[in-house]
Amino acid sequence: MALPLHVDPVAVETHCPYCALQCAQTLTSLDAPGPDGLPLLSVEGREFPTNRGGLCRKGWTSAEVLTAPDRITAPLLRDPAGELVPTTWDTALDRVAAGFRRAQERRGRDGVAVFGGGGLTNEKAYALGKFTRVVLGSRLIDYNGRFCMSAAATALNRSLGLDRGLPFPLQDLAGADCVLLLGSNLAATMPPFVQHLEQVRSRGGLVVMDPRETATAALTAEGAGVHLAPVPGTDLVVLLALVHVVLAEDLLDHAYVAERTTGLEDLRAGVAAWWPERAEGVCGISAQRIREIARLLADASPSRGGRGAYVLTGRGVEQSSQGTATVTAAIDLALLLGLVGTHGSGCGPLTGQGNGQGGREHGLKADQLPGYRRISDPADRAHVAAVWGIDPAALPGPGVPALELLGMLGTPDGPAALLVAGSNVVVSAPHVTAVRERLAALDLLVVLDTVPSGTAQLADVVLPILQWAEEEGTMTNLEGRVIRRRRAREAPGEARDELWILQQLAARLGHPDGFPAEASAMFDELARASAGGRADYAGLSHERLDREGPMHWPCPDADHPGTPRVMLDGFPTPDGRARLIPVVPHGPADDLRPDAPLYLVTGRLLEQYQSGAQTRRVPSLLAARPTSFVEVHPLLADRLGIEDGDELQLRTLRGEARAPAHVTGTIRPDTVFMPFHYSGSGSANLLTSDATDPLSGMPDFKVTAVDVIAVDATAGSDARDAV
Repeated sequence: MALPLHVDPVAVETHCPYCALQCAQTLTSLDAPGPDGLPLLSVEGREFPTNRGGLCRKGWTSAEVLTAPDRITAPLLRDPAGELVPTTWDTALDRVAAGFRRAQERRGRDGVAVFGGGGLTNEKAYALGKFTRVVLGSRLIDYNGRFCMSAAATALNRSLGLDRGLPFPLQDLAGADCVLLLGSNLAATMPPFVQHLEQVRSRGGLVVMDPRETATAALTAEGAGVHLAPVPGTDLVVLLALVHVVLAEDLLDHAYVAERTTGLEDLRAGVAAWWPERAEGVCGISAQRIREIARLLADASPSRGGRGAYVLTGRGVEQSSQGTATVTAAIDLALLLGLVGTHGSGCGPLTGQGNGQGGREHGLKADQLPGYRRISDPADRAHVAAVWGIDPAALPGPGVPALELLGMLGTPDGPAALLVAGSNVVVSAPHVTAVRERLAALDLLVVLDTVPSGTAQLADVVLPILQWAEEEGTMTNLEGRVIRRRRAREAPGEARDELWILQQLAARLGHPDGFPAEASAMFDELARASAGGRADYAGLSHERLDREGPMHWPCPDADHPGTPRVMLDGFPTPDGRARLIPVVPHGPADDLRPDAPLYLVTGRLLEQYQSGAQTRRVPSLLAARPTSFVEVHPLLADRLGIEDGDELQLRTLRGEARAPAHVTGTIRPDTVFMPFHYSGSGSANLLTSDATDPLSGMPDFKVTAVDVIAVDATAGSDARDAV
């Protein structure tokens, strides 16, 4: 039931709907109706460890997304004429259930696949994984976090035995003498994060590695640190050279390495060939600079009397066919210096999506069960099956990574139906032309969404769902801090909670029990399923989080205070030691060639988020960044005869895209940049490679060989298409 239009202001404490900082907000209902007839909400920043009361432009304007003029408020069904038209919930859900049954009659249990999203609450991620494996009996589930955190998660698990993103609170960064930031433009993607770097900048210890002079790289100016701009695709070579210097100059923490790691001699042999002078010839960073950075990190480490050092990775180095190897090398560097599992130092990846951490912990990944349990482990299967009330033998085995799953859709032996919840794959996946072809080959595409995203527009059935301010639940931020998301308003029209939708579908498919629609009840089950796992939430509940505030996992019982810093007493490996693992660079899967002589790198903008389905519906954010564009260095522009604003055509082996030129000196002359938030002819993912990391399934988003030409302005096309 909708709230009355004339109400006393009601303030609700919740968190931002965007990135994994999960900045704290207060939403207040105003005595004024919005276009949907419900009270408008005002947004204020709230004191919280990650944002300290601040918000970025996206956060301040987040309430505007709730009243998007094209908000979907009723179920939609594609009619015989090919149009999506409103229908009833019973009709839509009956259509979905019947379509799933037909698909499985034709193709077996894996005839239906599920694709989730890193913005879903923990409860919804858990329920979606359970629905896939129990109700559908399908092994085919994965999520868009595969495109975000999979390389880092794989590296952390094999080196340290645990993936908890940042294994320490952000506040710890303030005490460091040095922070090495690899492939992340924090000032644009997570602006409130920057305040945690102020003290290290004052000490001259911020080192940023990025082929562009981003807003984050600019933080190193005037003695605050160092910006490294390597040749795209050579981040791993830089790290191997840093490890080489640490070993060659005996800068390592000998006591730590001896007591807490294994594999030193194999690592020493593995990096022997990457002395700085050789690395310089590959990555373009001078040998002298490489040695300076290695010494800076070593001098900051506690073993040499420093205040501490941190090595942080982002998508710029992880979204690569050698992403797992690159993060592994970063971990090797941190382990040699004694930074991991110690007070005042650390190493970890910066989770991007709002609940990218919780999504992979509780069942959205193809090979994982809740609590970060392995679906192939008999004991893990038995524990979760007991909570779910089924025979462990009934649980399907591991599925396949996201890009492989998408490539199977509609093939003779692949799924005939797909359920998409919380993802816009026709913008966010690489080689989106191929993804569109596979979606078109399905018998049934079902999309749960709030707005007509590009993927929703292709669906046979669209089910309208809630936005963050309309739901209850929990999220897990980039530090492993479990927080409460609270309802601040009713949903418009007939939009429904995903938990209710899954409950209704489960009942139609023969499972009337086991899918509560209340988030608190689903969380209690999640806690039981995670008990004893690496991501143990057993001691948490909505009631406790409401009473005591956000808490870090693992939290194994109701008396446990939570664990802000993990691995202080050892690593969750069989022998309690971390693994030093040698890795070998192979360069980009799609490297330069005569018909593609430039590097294309992609990334984010301050005013936009992910596929733009939310932010491009906020007028001020859209006005700031209305279309895609291509950053081009002045030297390259001169060579190609390009002027600022000219329409450019970019070509790769996957296809072509068009967008206007933005001539700037903040990028390498051999490189062009496109943001990936846009669809239509300006979509960067029309161009990106579908090669993947063999260990993690991470696509090679970040480095693509491309040809760039100027086209006649009259032949150009408008890159502003539906999101």
